Amino acid sequence: MGTASSRGAHKRSSRVLLMGLDSAGKSTLLYKLKLNRTVQTSPTIGFNVEMLELEKQLSLTVWDVGGQDQMRPNWKHFLEDSDGLVFVVDSTDEARLEEAKKELKRVLKHDNMKEIPLMVLANKQDVPSSLSIREIALRLNLMIYLQKELSS
Repeated sequence: MGTASSRGAHKRSSRVLLMGLDSAGKSTLLYKLKLNRTVQTSPTIGFNVEMLELEKQLSLTVWDVGGQDQMRPNWKHFLEDSDGLVFVVDSTDEARLEEAKKELKRVLKHDNMKEIPLMVLANKQDVPSSLSIREIALRLNLMIYLQKELSS
């Protein structure tokens, strides 16, 4: 029989990616989770990496990957050896939803995404002019992915 100190002594570590278009709020989200406060950020050139300790048995290495046009072709390299993907969408930027949809679709076609859990985060929901989560899901055509998952 194990004791309290020997049971659960193994700490699990996972690598999670934050991806999305530039200005979606990925870095702000990361540092809010890490520091528990909002910090002023600037556009991410390349990537930021932070370790988040959740409870005593889980640590997340979070890779905040820049979303500028010139960075997106490199996203595929970050997908290797990842345990999860959070695709961040700016709920206030209706004009770029089609672009976000295109980039999300491109990421989801990558071979490594077959085994990686995906969360689409509709950021900036606190802004009165933001689109609803339902509207974003419809515009990003997320229901098709849910239907594929349910039918498999």
